[in-house]
Amino acid sequence: MSGRTRLALCAYAATLLATGALLPLVDGVGWLFQAALVLGVQSGVGALARRVPLARSLTIASQALVTLLLLTVLFARDHALFGVVPGPEAVMRLGELLVAGGEDVGTYAIPAPLTDGIRLMVIGGVVLIGLVVDALAVSFRSAAPAGLPLLALYSVAAGLSGGGAGWLWFLLAACGYLLLLLAEGRDRLSQWGRVFSGASRSSGGLSDGLAGAGGGSSPVRTGRRIGVLALGIALVVPLALPTLDSGLLGGDGPGTGKGSGGGTISAVNPLVSLQNNLNQPENREVMTYRSNIQDPQSLYLRILALDEFNGSEWRSSTRRLTDVPNRLPQPTGLGRDVSVTEVRTNISASRSYQQTYLPLPYPASEVRIDGRWRYEPEGRTLVGDDGQTTRGAQYEVGSLVVEPTAEQLAAAGPPSQSLSQEYTRVPESLPSVVAETAEKVTEGSANAYEQAVKLQDWFASDGGFTYDTSVASGTGSSAIARFLRDKEGFCVHFSFSMAAMARTLGIPSRVAVGFTPGTVKANGATSVGLRDAHAWPELYFEGVGWTRFEPTPSRGSAPEYTRPQVPTDDASDPAQPSADTSVAPSAAPSADDSCPPQLRQEGGCGPSQEPGAALPTDRGTPAGTVLLLILGAVLVLVLPLAPLLWRTRTRNRRLGSGGRTPSDAAARTLAAWQEVIDTAWDHGIAPDESLTPRKAAARIVRLGRLDTTAAEAVHRIASAVEQVLYAPGPRPASGLTEDALAVRAGLQASADRGARLRATLLPRSSVRVVWAVADRRTALAERWVNRPGHGRWTARLRRLARQHG
Repeated sequence: MSGRTRLALCAYAATLLATGALLPLVDGVGWLFQAALVLGVQSGVGALARRVPLARSLTIASQALVTLLLLTVLFARDHALFGVVPGPEAVMRLGELLVAGGEDVGTYAIPAPLTDGIRLMVIGGVVLIGLVVDALAVSFRSAAPAGLPLLALYSVAAGLSGGGAGWLWFLLAACGYLLLLLAEGRDRLSQWGRVFSGASRSSGGLSDGLAGAGGGSSPVRTGRRIGVLALGIALVVPLALPTLDSGLLGGDGPGTGKGSGGGTISAVNPLVSLQNNLNQPENREVMTYRSNIQDPQSLYLRILALDEFNGSEWRSSTRRLTDVPNRLPQPTGLGRDVSVTEVRTNISASRSYQQTYLPLPYPASEVRIDGRWRYEPEGRTLVGDDGQTTRGAQYEVGSLVVEPTAEQLAAAGPPSQSLSQEYTRVPESLPSVVAETAEKVTEGSANAYEQAVKLQDWFASDGGFTYDTSVASGTGSSAIARFLRDKEGFCVHFSFSMAAMARTLGIPSRVAVGFTPGTVKANGATSVGLRDAHAWPELYFEGVGWTRFEPTPSRGSAPEYTRPQVPTDDASDPAQPSADTSVAPSAAPSADDSCPPQLRQEGGCGPSQEPGAALPTDRGTPAGTVLLLILGAVLVLVLPLAPLLWRTRTRNRRLGSGGRTPSDAAARTLAAWQEVIDTAWDHGIAPDESLTPRKAAARIVRLGRLDTTAAEAVHRIASAVEQVLYAPGPRPASGLTEDALAVRAGLQASADRGARLRATLLPRSSVRVVWAVADRRTALAERWVNRPGHGRWTARLRRLARQHG
C-alpha cells in the first residue's frame, strides 16, 4: 500500500472517529452510515485523482463536486436534473433544508429528531470536515493542521450536548488524530530511505538523533509513547483542577436545574417531543387528576413559559432558583378587584412520564410534593433538582382561578417599564410582514385588550388558518413568516406567531407550554394523554397579570373573557371590544356575526370565508445567501492558515523524493538549499543573493546561533550546492533532506517562542507567492504584446488615430 493511500484511509478513519461525538445529539444512527458512505466516496475520488495525477486544487475540486452530487441525490433528487445534477431548484431545496435545519436545531433539545434539515446539516458538516482533513493530510501531506477541523467537529458536538460528548468520544477522536499523525510519520520516513539500519553518521546530525547509538530506538515507537502520554495528560490533568469542575471525565456541573445546588435555571426548550406527542397513534396517559374547579375545561396544566425571542427560537430565560416556599407569592400584576377563586387539584403522574418541570395549574398558590424541587419565581414553575423528575410523582396543588371581566382587561393601565422592555422585545430578523399583519388585523382597536381578542379570533376562525400537525415545527422568525404565508400549522405556530405579533403591538407576551385539561373518565378523574400536549400565548395586563389566550383552532377552549357574550352595546366604551368595521379582518365580538368566533374555532361553522390579511412574500433566507455565508465561514477559517499551508506544501515538495538521473540529483540539491535559505528567512535571516553558498552558510550559522549539528548540516548542503554549480562532474549527495530538517530544528531551538510562532504561522518566505503571481502576470502581458500580428494591429490603430486626431 502506498503512503498516500495509507494517509487517505487514516484521514477517513480519523474523521469517522471524531464524528462519533455527534451521536448523542440526534436520535438514531442511520445518518452515520450515510455520512460514512459519502465520506468514503469522497476519499476514493481523491485517491483516484492523485493517481492520475491531478493538481492538488483539481483534486480537491473533484472531491467537492462528487460530494455535492451525492448530497443532491440524498436530499434533493426530485429537484435535480436527471435526479443527480444540482440545478437551481436543487440548490434552492438544499438551502431551504439548511434553513429548516437551523430552525430545528433551535426548536428541539438533545437528542433531536432526525429531520431532513438536521440530517443535511450533520452529514454535510461531516463530509465538509472530511474534505478539509483529506486535503490537509493527504493532498498537502500535513497531518498536524488536520487536527484543527477534527477538534472543531468534536468541540461543536461537546458544546451542543452540554456534556453528552464525553470522554469516550474524546478518546476516539484523539485516537483517530494520533493514527493520522503516525501514518504521516511513516510516510515521511519512507521518503528518506532506510536510515534505521544501525549505521549512524559519524559526524552526528539528525539521523543520530533518530536512530540512536545502536539503531534500536524507533521514532514510530517513540511517537506512540508521546501520543499516549499527551492523551493521558489531557484526560487526567483537568481532574486535578477544581476550576474545571470534573474535567473531561466528569458530568454536568451545578446550575442547570439538574446538578447539585440548582442555583439557576438555564435556557431549556421544552418543544422536544410536542409534535411527536400530537402525532402518536395512541393517546398514552401521562397523568390523571381530580379537582374541585367548577369549569374543568379552563384547567390547563402549565409546565413553563418561554419568554425570550432571539429570532431563531423562543426559549426560557436563565433565571435564579430558590427553595419552594410554603405559600407561593401573589402573582405579578394581579389586582385586588379581580375575582379570584382558589381550587385544589390532586395530580398523579405516570411512571412513564419523566419531565424536569412539574405540570401545575396557573397560577399555583401552594404545592405539596415530596422530592428535590426548586422554585423559579418569574415563571412560577417548579424544577427538579439533582436528577429529580415527575416520574410517578403524586402531589397536591392549590391554584387560583382568575376571572377578569372584559371591562377590567380593557381598562388595564400600562405595565412597568422594565416588564414592558423585557417582554415586548423582538429581534431585528423578524420580517416586517409580521408587524404589518398585526397592525392590519387589529385596525380600529381602542386598547390592547381589543387587539388581543382580534388577534386570537383571526388565528382561530377569521384568518382562514388550518390546523395540521404534519407541518414542520419551528419558532424562529422565518418559521413565523412561513406560517403566516401558508396558514397551516399546529399549536406551536399559532401561539408563537400570536405572541410575536402582540409584541410588535407593544403588548407584553410570552408562550406557555403544557397540557390542555384532558378527558373526564367514568370514575370522575380526568386523564391527560400525550395528544393533550399544547402551547398557548400569555399576554400581560396590568391589574390582572399574565392572561391566557387560545388562538389554535379546535384545541382547548377560549377563555370566558374573550367570548362573544361580552357586552358590546357601546362601542365607544373603552371597557369593551370595538365593533367598528374596517377593511382589515375584525376579530372583535359582534352581535352581527352569523357565527360566533368561538363556535367557528371549535369547528361548528365550517371554514371561514372572510378574507385574511395580506399574504407575506418573504420565503426565508435565499439559498444563495446561505451558500455565501458557508463560503465566507470557510474562507475565514482557511485564510489565516494559508501561509502555513503554502509553506508546508513547498517544504514537502522540495524535500520529497525525486527522480534518479544526475539532473534530478542536481535539482534535489538546489531545492534543499532553497529550503534552507527560506527557513532561515522565516526565522528573520533575510537572503543575500550576493553571497556564495559557503559564505551564505556561514552567515546563517552566525545569525541563527546554530549548534554544531545544525552548523555541520548547513555546510554540507552548501558544499553540495558548490559541487552542482562549479564541479565539471558533480558527485551526487545523500542525506540532504535530513540535513535540511536539522537546520530547521536548529533555527527553531535558538529562536524564542514568538519567533517560532511567526515562522510557523506567518513565514516571511510566503511572499514568494506574491512574487510568483507578479512574474506570471508580467509574462502573460509580454506574451500578449509579442504575439503574431499584434504589431500590425498596433501600427494600424496609431495611423487611424493620427488621421482622426
